[in-house]
Amino acid sequence: MEAVLYVSHGSRIAAARHEAARFVEQCRRAIDIPIQELCFVELAEPDIVTGVDRCVAQGATRVIVVPLLLLSAGHAKHDIPAALDIARRRHPSVDILCGAPFGVHEAMIDIMIDRISEQSAPLDGESMILLVGRGSSDPDTKRDMSAIAALLKEKTNVPHVDVCFLAAIRPTLDEGLERAHASAYRRVFVVPYLLFTGVLMKTIERRLQGFSVSDKQWHLCSYLGDHPRLVLLIQQQVLSLSSVKKGA
Repeated sequence: MEAVLYVSHGSRIAAARHEAARFVEQCRRAIDIPIQELCFVELAEPDIVTGVDRCVAQGATRVIVVPLLLLSAGHAKHDIPAALDIARRRHPSVDILCGAPFGVHEAMIDIMIDRISEQSAPLDGESMILLVGRGSSDPDTKRDMSAIAALLKEKTNVPHVDVCFLAAIRPTLDEGLERAHASAYRRVFVVPYLLFTGVLMKTIERRLQGFSVSDKQWHLCSYLGDHPRLVLLIQQQVLSLSSVKKGA
């Protein structure tokens, strides 16, 4: 019997955990697999190994692990594989397959454009986008965010898309906001490249308050959230992993 185990980042903020649970509920309705559980990499329970335990306790002989992560950084490359190694040793007869983060994907660009359009402000030659990433010491993070920014610029035809990060690498959020403030653009669309709310989203909101008195029009867009395109991406990933033969 198959199971799907969704792995969210985790947050100390209850609203973020609840959003992850609501999003997984949407995925459950779209995916015809009887056992579906949610777990977290950190900061919340259950953890990944416990998530696998719960799937196996319900009769799962194959667990399809779906990381609810935007990019392939430390959690996807190290933390999740390490936890799954423990789970495989605990359940040697269970086939455990792991998917990939969303990565650089056109659907993610479309979701950001939807979030920008919710602002009901013109995205024109007097506008720029400030794309705010989580940040990671993994060098792939900066490369992937640059690729995402390039795709976003191409698809929106906006004159300029800048990138900044909330942690680990530069430019920082404050540096990104200062550069946008010093630019010639009248409107700045701040686009958080975050899946759910949490401490980082609140940090963006707090920092942006310091610039609200300027003569620029600042538009803070929503994080990506439970967009139907994300559900479709997960559905496609689960179907692809479900078709993999054991031992392949």
